[in-house]
Amino acid sequence: MSAEDERWLRTAISLATANVAEGGGPFGAVVVGDGVVLGIGQNRVTRDNDPTAHAEVMAIRAACHAISSYSLAGATVFSSCEPCPLCLVAVLWSRADRVVYAADRDDAARAGFDDRTFYELLGRDRATWPVPIVQHRVDGADAPMKAWLALETRVEY
Repeated sequence: MSAEDERWLRTAISLATANVAEGGGPFGAVVVGDGVVLGIGQNRVTRDNDPTAHAEVMAIRAACHAISSYSLAGATVFSSCEPCPLCLVAVLWSRADRVVYAADRDDAARAGFDDRTFYELLGRDRATWPVPIVQHRVDGADAPMKAWLALETRVEY
């Protein structure tokens, strides 16, 4: 771990701590590329009534907006805490090169943010999930995908 990595990690921790004082959750994140902050995020779930407003997601959104790209290839996401499954998948979709985090899922669980259920859930058969995930295929279900494939100006994702 470089001194620069530690500096950015401490920034994420400071964002998380400040967010608690402002009525948000105890999570902060910074997306950094080539030594420059591309985006910052703080957990706004309860403050904004948005279950997707996790710190890493907010930082990724800000970074992608700032660079006008969906790809954060070459960037690092620094997080005050180990990313939950939602945030981990957001990082993967963003194509960031790596994640560096401070507190872990056990620290989060002690604070009332226990993501272990979600980690375990993803490995189980969907029939056992607490929320039914049901496919009902109707005529034209694949029409959006066909339209996408036919679009000559599509941006490859």
